[in-house]
Amino acid sequence: MQHAKKYFTSNEIRPLAQRSNLMGGLLVFHCFFTIALAIFIFSLWSNFFTFILAVMIIGSRQLGLAILMHDGAHRALFANDFLNEKIGYWVCGAPILADMFAYRHYHLMHHKHTQTDKDPDLNLSKPFPTSIRSIIRRIFRDITGQTGIKSIYNQVRTSFKLAFDDDAIDSLKKQPQSFKGNSISEPIVANLVLFVILWVAGDWWWWFAFWLLPLVTWFQLVVRIRSMAEHAATDFSDNELQNVRTTYANPLIRIFLAPYWVNYHLEHHLIMHVPCWRLKKVHSLLLEKGYADKMKVSQNYFDVFKQVTAK
Repeated sequence: MQHAKKYFTSNEIRPLAQRSNLMGGLLVFHCFFTIALAIFIFSLWSNFFTFILAVMIIGSRQLGLAILMHDGAHRALFANDFLNEKIGYWVCGAPILADMFAYRHYHLMHHKHTQTDKDPDLNLSKPFPTSIRSIIRRIFRDITGQTGIKSIYNQVRTSFKLAFDDDAIDSLKKQPQSFKGNSISEPIVANLVLFVILWVAGDWWWWFAFWLLPLVTWFQLVVRIRSMAEHAATDFSDNELQNVRTTYANPLIRIFLAPYWVNYHLEHHLIMHVPCWRLKKVHSLLLEKGYADKMKVSQNYFDVFKQVTAK
């Protein structure tokens, strides 16, 4: 609220921050419906192209689940607290191996100390700008599953360590924002449910092909691109209009890379409890108020790529 009151009146903030059970439910439904549609299209026309298309769409919607869980962490997904906590945790977070409650504590520290020495996500943005070769190496690790497999391995190892070692340190305080938690039991339950649903709907291998594979490949790539777009090559300062970036996204990019208004990140930092579906309205209001030239805004993700490799 401290940043919000510098740019908006209370009468402007109040309707923007209003939560909706209907919209929250529709967004969660839309996310899983899109996943189901991608699999259905493959089942009708089973070929290499429709398989790759399904992996890309599902990986993007897995980021969509992370975004909706993120709204839940800000208590903005549903107006009803019970729905917000349970659906945010079990339906949005657990299937992608995330712990919304642990993430909430961690993520609020990021908001409080954005792009300063106390920001727990600083190591995600500090290496930038960097070389094109460095970015290509990271993208290659993401798309080939190396990043995802390593992340899951570390999560399982940490989970067992915390379960059996009383002196273990909660590594969540040290790991960058990756939509992961230290517990693995709830994600196992959620994924067993998904495994059964996909087996009944299609075949035993569907969970491996249409959930695990996107999770360790395309999801990792879009999470990295999202992270770079939000804070890489921005100011290391407390200037809330320059230490975070908003990136314009066309309909195709929103399908494969930036679902559910995740590209309006500057607006989210200004009023963090605004539901994601109202962030575009926040952006329009900022433009009406004459802040266009003061904001860190990229016209597209290619523009972001140029900025993060300007070295």
